[in-house]
Amino acid sequence: MTSALSTTTPAPYTAATERTDRSSGRHGDGVVPAEIWRELRDEHEHRIAERTDAHIGRRMRQETHPVEDFLFTYYPFKVGQLKKWHPGPGVRVALETAEDRRYFDRRWYRIDDAQNFAEVDLESWRTDRGDGAKFIASLLSSTLGREANFGCFGIHEWAMVYRLTDEQRRHQQVPLRLSPAETDAVVEGHRIQCSHHDAFRFFTEPARPLNTLQPSREGMVANEQPGCLHAGMDLYKWAMKISPIADSDLVIDCFDLALDIRTLDMEASPYDLRGWGYGVVAIETAAGKAEYMERQKDFSGRAQALRARLLDALAAAGVHPR
Repeated sequence: MTSALSTTTPAPYTAATERTDRSSGRHGDGVVPAEIWRELRDEHEHRIAERTDAHIGRRMRQETHPVEDFLFTYYPFKVGQLKKWHPGPGVRVALETAEDRRYFDRRWYRIDDAQNFAEVDLESWRTDRGDGAKFIASLLSSTLGREANFGCFGIHEWAMVYRLTDEQRRHQQVPLRLSPAETDAVVEGHRIQCSHHDAFRFFTEPARPLNTLQPSREGMVANEQPGCLHAGMDLYKWAMKISPIADSDLVIDCFDLALDIRTLDMEASPYDLRGWGYGVVAIETAAGKAEYMERQKDFSGRAQALRARLLDALAAAGVHPR
């Protein structure tokens, strides 16, 4: 794992020519036998069910969750998309039955003329998604090589409720930990330095001028840094956007990191989630700041390792940073 404290630019990452990891089931340069990839697919579907069944149940009951729903409302990916198993680029899987062939009869896969194996159709994928993938590769690469900043203390969540009434807040079912006046005072008493455009765009109008930066979508490649919680959460978005290039193990690892980061994001927010079983990271105190930074550094290290894996997958698909 890349150290979260490293300030040096990592050496360029190159994709391995032979995939032998558990996610693909591939051995040497052969085709993954049908019994192996079916087992991997079934294991993947079980892992996704463990992570999504509660969300599906709440949705059917028309209930909401202030932490876990974020991955299904903020990010535009359905559970059915997550359940599809992907072996990754350059991996061929054996097809034995009509059901096997139907499973891979989907976009950006190709089945050979004899209908004996399937693999990702890199040519068609690059034609459809190449430009966007190059942007993602550039963003991941620039962030991977940049020094991390751990001094934000999650004030972005506080800036999203700054000077709002109870009726204007997004999570109206969740109370604030402090009074509205005390909450506003936390914002006013800190130096706000949010570098992430998609977090900054949710700042209230009075809070926007208080940020030392004015991040934009056009400036993402130049500004995104590996200490940012939202940049770490977004690795799940990038993994899904390059589908089927990111293998399913990589997607789940990105999903898990996003959920762990979202937990800290909300525990350090002005909201009181103790009624949902969460803790409090009181960033308005020295102890809270220390806890936030410690967890932030751990997440940054995990995110850097995932960025490297995503870049490997893109390189294996013939996509490199601009």
